[in-house]
Amino acid sequence: MVLLVQKFDKFYSKLENFHHHKHNHQSQALSASLEAFKSHVSNCLSKLSLSSKTGLEIPPFSWIQQCFELLPIINHAFAKLVVAIDYPVSKWEAASVDEYLKYSLNLLELCNSISSSLSHLGKARLSLAHALTLVENSSPSLALKHLKPIQPKGLNKELRFQGNEEIGKPRCPNISKQAVIDQALVVMQGMVFWVCGILMSGLVGEAKPYLEMRSSGGRFVDSWLPGLDLRASEVIVERNGLLKEVKELDDAVAGLAAVIGTGKSSDEAAEELKRRLEVFEKLVEGFGKEVDCLFNKVLAGRNQLLNGLGQQKQ
Repeated sequence: MVLLVQKFDKFYSKLENFHHHKHNHQSQALSASLEAFKSHVSNCLSKLSLSSKTGLEIPPFSWIQQCFELLPIINHAFAKLVVAIDYPVSKWEAASVDEYLKYSLNLLELCNSISSSLSHLGKARLSLAHALTLVENSSPSLALKHLKPIQPKGLNKELRFQGNEEIGKPRCPNISKQAVIDQALVVMQGMVFWVCGILMSGLVGEAKPYLEMRSSGGRFVDSWLPGLDLRASEVIVERNGLLKEVKELDDAVAGLAAVIGTGKSSDEAAEELKRRLEVFEKLVEGFGKEVDCLFNKVLAGRNQLLNGLGQQKQ
């Protein structure tokens, strides 16, 4: 009988060690997946690093486009993480599902704000193009009424999108799939809203959007890429969100208006404004298509998720 008990204890001990080893292996794999996600996001952000020279210059339109292009990349990295750890949304806790749905809704709202700002810039371009037509039709005095600097459209509401960081706090010492999702959600929201603050400030020509939204992701940026948030803040606040192409366009407008005021030939100044307008038109229209594409993808994914959740409840 004693021998039988000893054999059972030995077997139970081996079984317990096996489960412990298996659990440790799973925890290590989950931790590695989460770190890979964070590393990928960090590497993407490093492309936005500003040199000391760039910090003294007005940021170009391509900078905010570069910011925007990070959004689908970060979203895709999160989707890959979900697949990598084999933890579909159907297995998530309700609070995490709600947080993701809120995040996707906020992102759709941000896309609408970006589209609205681009539309405003497009209308300003059309007004200046009309002024050029008047100059070409020998009506410079009428053109002066339309030769005004571009006034970016300010936001009519605050942008205070903040993820629920409570869901990202570890609730037990051992990492789980749910914990990985929660922490990744916090990182994704923080990074996306931080980036959106930068590009919105560039589009509306003021630092307010960035200052409102930096709190959601600035701490992650500082921990991964020390100094990047500070340099971005210095560029945006110092230049008040002004973009290089907008300033160049305004300078061309001022140059043409000044020449018209002297009564001299305005052909050269008009040609310069025309060239600037053509460049600006391509930038705005191209960016607008990218925004529409992301909006459609986020909306389709959100609707698919909602439909799936509705079927589960039936």
